[in-house]
Amino acid sequence: MDLSNLAVIIVAAACSPNPDERKAAEQSLDQIKHTPQHLIRVLQIVVDGGCDPAVRQAASIHFKNFIAKHWDPHSGDQSKILPSDKNVVRDQILVYVSQLPPILRVQMGECLKTMIYADYPEQWPHLLDWVKHNLQDQQVYGALFVLRIMSSKYEFKSDEDRAPIYRVVEETFPHLLNIFDKLVQIESPSLEVADHIKLICKIFWSCIYLELPRPLFVPNFFNAWMVLFLNILERPVPLEGQPEDPELRKSWGWWKTKKWVAHILNRLYTRFGDLKLQNPENKAFAQMFQTNYAAKILECHLKLLNVIRIGGYLPDRVINLILQYLSNSIPKNSMYTLLQPHLDVLLFEIIFPLMCFNDDDQVLWDEDPHEYVRKGYDIIEDLYSPRTASMDFVTELVRKRGKDNFPKFIQFIVGIFKRYGETPLEQKPYRQKDGALLAVGTLCDKLRQTEPYKSELENMLVQHVFPEFSSPAGHLRAKAAWVAGQYANVNFSDQTNFSKALHCVISGMRDPELPVRVDSVFALRSFIDACKNLDEIRPVLPQLLDEFFKLMNEVENEDLAFTLETIVYKFGEEISPYALGLCQNLASAFWKCVDTDNGDDEADDTGALAAVGCLRAISTILESISSLPHLYGQIEPYLLPIMRKMLTTDGQDVFEEVLEIVSYITTFSPTISLDMWSLWPLIMEALVDWAIDFFPNILVPLHNYISRGTEHYLTCKQPDYQQSLWSVISSLMANKNIDDSDLEPAPKLLGIVLQTCKGHVDQCMEPYLRITLDRLRGAEKSSFKCLLIEVVANAFYYNAPLTLGILQRLGFATDILTIWLHMLQEKKKNGAHANFKGEHDKKVCILGLTSILSLPAGQLPGEVLPHVFRALLELLVGYKDQLAEAAKAEEEEDEEDGDDDNMDDFETDDEDDEENPDETDESKLRKLAAQAKDFRSYSDDDDEFSEDGYSDEELDSPIDEVDPFILFMDAVTAMQATDSLRFQSLRQTLDPHYEGLANNIAQHAEQRRAEILKEQLEKQASTTVLS
Repeated sequence: MDLSNLAVIIVAAACSPNPDERKAAEQSLDQIKHTPQHLIRVLQIVVDGGCDPAVRQAASIHFKNFIAKHWDPHSGDQSKILPSDKNVVRDQILVYVSQLPPILRVQMGECLKTMIYADYPEQWPHLLDWVKHNLQDQQVYGALFVLRIMSSKYEFKSDEDRAPIYRVVEETFPHLLNIFDKLVQIESPSLEVADHIKLICKIFWSCIYLELPRPLFVPNFFNAWMVLFLNILERPVPLEGQPEDPELRKSWGWWKTKKWVAHILNRLYTRFGDLKLQNPENKAFAQMFQTNYAAKILECHLKLLNVIRIGGYLPDRVINLILQYLSNSIPKNSMYTLLQPHLDVLLFEIIFPLMCFNDDDQVLWDEDPHEYVRKGYDIIEDLYSPRTASMDFVTELVRKRGKDNFPKFIQFIVGIFKRYGETPLEQKPYRQKDGALLAVGTLCDKLRQTEPYKSELENMLVQHVFPEFSSPAGHLRAKAAWVAGQYANVNFSDQTNFSKALHCVISGMRDPELPVRVDSVFALRSFIDACKNLDEIRPVLPQLLDEFFKLMNEVENEDLAFTLETIVYKFGEEISPYALGLCQNLASAFWKCVDTDNGDDEADDTGALAAVGCLRAISTILESISSLPHLYGQIEPYLLPIMRKMLTTDGQDVFEEVLEIVSYITTFSPTISLDMWSLWPLIMEALVDWAIDFFPNILVPLHNYISRGTEHYLTCKQPDYQQSLWSVISSLMANKNIDDSDLEPAPKLLGIVLQTCKGHVDQCMEPYLRITLDRLRGAEKSSFKCLLIEVVANAFYYNAPLTLGILQRLGFATDILTIWLHMLQEKKKNGAHANFKGEHDKKVCILGLTSILSLPAGQLPGEVLPHVFRALLELLVGYKDQLAEAAKAEEEEDEEDGDDDNMDDFETDDEDDEENPDETDESKLRKLAAQAKDFRSYSDDDDEFSEDGYSDEELDSPIDEVDPFILFMDAVTAMQATDSLRFQSLRQTLDPHYEGLANNIAQHAEQRRAEILKEQLEKQASTTVLS
């Protein structure tokens, strides 16, 4: 196909308004795109200067997309681009990249990035030679452009992967320095010169970001670079050609060069500005840097900042970087000594004005309040903001050098407050008051800890903050709400002041200005946390929630949902009348956030975080209504679409939060609906395909399905849940590439099935045991070995004769008992048992070994029985002691909770607990769902928690109702009655120590019988009274 016809097809596929024509063109491209030289022909269209610009643009996009999808050999499509075509493309793109107009160069830059990241240096060894040659020739810009991409490949690489960039630095930096020096000496330089210098700076930045390459440790070579950087930093930017538009101005080439130089100098200062942080081999270099350059950079920065003091222009990003450097200088004595004479001017004439509300803020407030809110709560914006950098400087100054500076700065702020109060309304300095309030809010931690300010905080709030709730300036009403939130938890001597502030914040949620409403909501979270008497809020709770959802329909922000979460948590079951409406609104807000996330790349972070906030708030609501199971059936239909969609790859960013919702519903609903069962296949598919990291989270709903919907799990064949579980577990456990720690939930699931479905899954026993033993042979991690052994223990408890028969057929019966008993005996250096440390682990082992003890004579070799019996006695004593320690710890915790006055306002009354005989069961269920919220990592020494981060004791099971002491004594009694010779023979093997243990257990078993009988009688009596 000739170039003209190919160009027509490419344009039609990209731009045709006719859908049929566009589809036909796309199909034609699909047919020819893998033919030899297709990629070369497309590149020829891109670089053809005589071709229509729109055609070249369409061809460049097609070229970029094809390279992105098919160039990298790891993509699996490497055979579809011939090596000869790749060689031609590599050579041609280097020739033309610098000649292309910027709009096409951007596309080719993306292509070069894909190619260099995939091919250099192995498949493109001559690339560095090309760069070196062209740095000394006419194609300097093209060489710099390519070198920038090469260096960015290694910007974040660890030391072992950085060898290629060391060679790049050695062979190109001398040439770069020479070019840089010539560019700096040009009189009346053009914007093209700025672009060249900017590229050199970006190359330098990428090469030094993680580690300074060795050639730069040579003093003369490093000094030559620093002279040029300081030259760029100090010299005024050309006045001619500066754009008037602020957005274009900050992106102008000469300001960009200053920004990149400031970046580099900050990075060097962070790395070499503190001798105490240096490795021995770097100390001399760091000393040289501090002596020769640190102070000089500080001097340049102060001169630059003075420009804005006298009304000149400096881009926000440059101001931010300079203030970062100054903040880092505060703790260093030598640098602070240099900074100190300039502090008053810096603090009061430069930094404080940066903290004040300004013209740009007012324009954004008036013209785009949603963007004002977004920027105000965007973490990324904070990284670049002069205001945030100013706040950080003040915070660091009062933290590290507070003795001299803190009183002086507060006196300055108080002066602003006084002048504001004394000035007539029409002349009040609203913007200065805004900056002063920002300062007070920023320094809240320091003020709350330091006298005499600490005792004056309430008075300060009443006099200078609360009046601004009714300010004619909207930004001051917003700032008042924010500051009030910062101080919500101070000890108010007059509670009416707290109440006044709370109601002002609540009123702010109905303010006509959106930013005021948003700041009021965030402040409300602090007030609710600090509120000791919820009666302050109860009367207005319905209106409060209504205002919340009006705001959530206007703004996507995770903090809104977090505030709602706080309200739900504090009010608990009181929220139940609103639970359905809350979940409906949150579900709607979630979909809105997801749509925003998908539709706008710039809003990705905001939308995604807000979506997570919505799901967290839903989980909190579901937890708060746990004692009202009928509500789950009403709420479930509104959450099902979210669960169905987000349990697929579409929901990877919120998968954990969605699983938490599934856990709550499957835990607390009266029954698990068929709609909820329809999520099982989605969860299993995700687990196999991509969600292995979420296996601990997945375990919770799967446990609920099996334990609370046992009959459906066992009988349903469309789909066959038993087969589905086995298919997934067997494939995961057979995969040797999956680490033991990632697989820990798998044996737990097998144990859940065996405990829950006792007597109904005989057909599963052999495959379960076979896959367990296969994995045990290669297991290395002790905690995983314990879990595999517990599958065997559960199997013995399920059906001991059947299990023993299977193990004997597999030729592993003796070996598994030997491994098991050996692991029970293993000790740490401190004498504690190394394995089966948790209560659940011990109990499972006790039930399994007791089942072995109950096997008829002859089925088990006689010499094994004494070992099993002694292991059982030690386990039972250890289990008994562990239960006693846990009970004692719980009692102490209850006493501490009883002393905590702050909990009185939202804990349920003791009288209610006594009237509810099912409270214990409910608490158990609450624990089960709540454990999905916190999958923390625990150390090997933590006996209560398994290593996937949650407690097995929180998963309810039929074995919870089995008392192991009574089970053991019943087994011993049965043996004594049916086979007295065997019993006597076993007893004779016990030494006095084990005799003592046996008597101890026998006494405890009788005590447990009496306690259980008493509990049963009390429960019967309670039920009779209630009925």
